[in-house]
Amino acid sequence: MAKPIDSLLQTITSKITLNQAEIDFFCSLWKPRFLKKGQYLVQAGDVCKYDSFVVKGCLKIFHTNWQTGQEYILSFSLEDWWASDLESFVKQRAATYDIQALEDCQLLQIDYPSFQELLKQIPQFERYFRIITENYLFSLQKRILGTISQTKEERYKAFIKQYPQINKRLPQYLIASYLGITPEFLSKIRSKKES
Repeated sequence: MAKPIDSLLQTITSKITLNQAEIDFFCSLWKPRFLKKGQYLVQAGDVCKYDSFVVKGCLKIFHTNWQTGQEYILSFSLEDWWASDLESFVKQRAATYDIQALEDCQLLQIDYPSFQELLKQIPQFERYFRIITENYLFSLQKRILGTISQTKEERYKAFIKQYPQINKRLPQYLIASYLGITPEFLSKIRSKKES
């Protein structure tokens, strides 16, 4: 049976090459964490002390407008993805976003001092984290462009393309929140698609 760290190593080694000593050092820095559905990984206002790799489960990264109670979902983090308030983690200051488990989750986490030591000891990780940060930024750019230029139906199609497995895992209201539409409108879009 595969260990949780194997999933992380496979993701890492798809982008960079490591020798056995580097792999051993890398593996020594990560700690497991389990979240129950509904539990927070980080809450807005707290410092995001860890970068987290999702081994199993799904989380939402979101912001709540405290005046209206409206929740705005920035992204979802699924298996083999990362979950973090990046600015809070890198700058070690208060988080802007909440990150909450939508399912029971198994994570691997690295704290900020260990992360800095990893970058210092194994320079290839600078490259790896640059690549995943660039990919995340590209994804956000596409999302912003879609929000301002696509119809609601086109945004839903793009969502299904980006998150093909999530459509069956999450309640409709969460997907609607991510898309910036009402659950009722999402239901109409889905009905059209199925007919």
